[in-house]
Parts: sequence; C-alpha cells; structure tokens
Amino acid sequence: MVLPTLQLGGYEVAMQVDVGERPGGRRHLADAVVSREGRRVILSLKWQQSSGTAEQKVPFEVICLAKALREHDFAKAYLVLGGDGWTLRDFYASGGLRPYLTGCDRVEIVTLETFVGLANRSAL
Repeated sequence: MVLPTLQLGGYEVAMQVDVGERPGGRRHLADAVVSREGRRVILSLKWQQSSGTAEQKVPFEVICLAKALREHDFAKAYLVLGGDGWTLRDFYASGGLRPYLTGCDRVEIVTLETFVGLANRSAL
C-alpha cells in the first residue's frame, strides 16, 4: 500500500537505505528513503498486529531518526504506525512524545492513514 501511494505522489523510492549509525554504533537501515524535487525524507514503517513490544521501541526509533537527520542531508523523517494492535498509537500520533524528546522536531509520527493522505498529495 505504501509503495504505490508514494509512486502516485511522484516520489522516487529507495528501500532498505543505510542512513548511518544508531546510538550505540549499530548500523541504521531505514525502511525507505523517498525523494521528490531534491527533498529527501526517511521513512520508518512499523506494523503492530497485536499488543507487544513494538510500542516500547517507538521512542528509540524517534531518537535514531533524529540522529540520522542531524548527521545527513535529509529534510524530514516519518515514523508510520500501521495495524490495529497499538494501544499508544493515538498518544504517539498526537505528539505525546514531544515533551520528552528534545531535538526530534523533524521526526513526525503519523498513522498509516495520515501518511497515505500526505503521500497522495505529494505533501511529505
């Protein structure tokens, strides 16, 4: 669903892109990097089918994306939350983490539905 939407929005898509190192030194492979008119954006796609530990990993993923933005030539990053197994999805998507994470302003957490709308309108 994500790839066709991005293509419809006029984006070039590269999958599994090395965007540097995560805090702690491990390699950070982004799910995708999309570009349009010279603007490059990192995508991290998370699917939660049933309750589990993915929700607890969201803050660290935001930190990792913010680090990649600071160290490389990317305009923004999106952390896309899909699936109906999230208990904190609304909290994350409404900016609930912002008071706790500084320097992460260019990382936006969105629902899959919001992301599809943005991509369709070429508004990433």
